[in-house]
Amino acid sequence: MVLVPIALSVHYSLTNANPFNPPRRWVGLHNYRMLLHDEQFHTALRVTVVLTLIVVVVPNVAGLLIALLLDKRGRFYNAMRSVFFTPMILSSVVVSVIWTRLLDVDGPLNRALRELGVRHPPAWLSDPDLALYSVASVISWQMLGFCVVVYLAGLQSVPGELHEAAAIDGAGPVRRFRAVTWPLLAPAVTINTVVLLISAFKTYDHIKVITNGGPGAGTTATLAFDVLATGFDSNHIGYASAMAVVMLAIACLATAIALRILRAREIDL
Repeated sequence: MVLVPIALSVHYSLTNANPFNPPRRWVGLHNYRMLLHDEQFHTALRVTVVLTLIVVVVPNVAGLLIALLLDKRGRFYNAMRSVFFTPMILSSVVVSVIWTRLLDVDGPLNRALRELGVRHPPAWLSDPDLALYSVASVISWQMLGFCVVVYLAGLQSVPGELHEAAAIDGAGPVRRFRAVTWPLLAPAVTINTVVLLISAFKTYDHIKVITNGGPGAGTTATLAFDVLATGFDSNHIGYASAMAVVMLAIACLATAIALRILRAREIDL
């Protein structure tokens, strides 16, 4: 289920496979050499890196802050945990459609800004300078609930005796967080970072629904979007497979580096 499709993709990447232009011929590393000079691929890679950085950092930071606020007992806090986790159980397509309406030029958000006195609200999805950050914000919003739940689990696993001992020694809330809570949250940080990294790097559905790779030429087109567009819209299966193999290699390398750094931090603690 995993290795066979990967092997087939590697095989196709070494051919000029095109269902509408037979026969299929062996071209070796020609597709990979083309990628080195493909500006569209370089742009998609740059967009993917920027999107991934935002989606890794924003939900992680916001999720930790919200988890600290919700780390209390009571029905209200239990209800709020469910509220924050709800976007995670929704389809990415549904979330994208909802936010497309909200961020429309004449959508509820811009209407509210006009009511507040903003004469020319931003064009969130049609401005090339804002579109990528708008999409990254939508993905971050959907992934926020996952980070909150993981951090809450980490916070509730911290022994209360450690906080009590630190308080007796005169440590304030900030010092207790830095010296006790934060070190023990290392496994939660690892889980959230790796999951967000992989999820952001393979983003396709949000891009397809919200911007379709625009506005402009590839302003928000990620590697995954570019792979599917090349393979299924342009029917260049061989070239798209080469892009997919490179994308897989980059994702594996980035994940391995992140795991090595984060797990080393866990071991040191």
